[in-house]
Amino acid sequence: MTSEVDICNLALTRLGHGMIASLDEGSKAGDLCTLHYPLCRDATLRAHPWNFAIRRQELAASATAPNHEFDYYFALPNDCLKVIRTDWEADGLTSTAVYGYPGMNGYAGESVPYRLESHSSLGKVLATNESTCSIEYIARIDDPTLFDDLFIDVLAQRLAAELAVPLTDTQTVAKAMWEIYQNKLMEARTTDAQEGTPREVADLSPWIRARA
Repeated sequence: MTSEVDICNLALTRLGHGMIASLDEGSKAGDLCTLHYPLCRDATLRAHPWNFAIRRQELAASATAPNHEFDYYFALPNDCLKVIRTDWEADGLTSTAVYGYPGMNGYAGESVPYRLESHSSLGKVLATNESTCSIEYIARIDDPTLFDDLFIDVLAQRLAAELAVPLTDTQTVAKAMWEIYQNKLMEARTTDAQEGTPREVADLSPWIRARA
């Protein structure tokens, strides 16, 4: 069984550091792991639509409406880290782009008829002109026993990269840890995306599209 301490120790050993017995043991390493682990976990979850972290939910329209541009607000689930797509985007499309081109929408030939915003009383919301909305999203999974093994490997590596400077005081080690993280993330993305119906590369760079 994998625990937060297990993942932290995996990160620490990659830095050549001794392991901790608990996050609240009062050591420098324990305190740093406590500080960085939640952020690293959520950032790694957002980095890819991991199969184990994908959830679907029908949203309820709020009685509060946007004051311009859109007609409806839908409050997002509390555990929503990233909206992958809406039900109307999924209609007629095989899937979203996993390996899209930065700065583009992520859907081939599709406009994005919504915005993700923060509302003072509703929290995180989806604003749209659609009167109904269901979403596929990446959820904040905080139970390590539910993590995929590849995700654990990548998360531990990201944590090692974040802890490198405060624990080793060496930028060279930090750079090496980040490079390993990027390589592990790329490999894990490919493997994870091969389970089930593959997600399309629907959103290619302008150079590739120009050659098509």
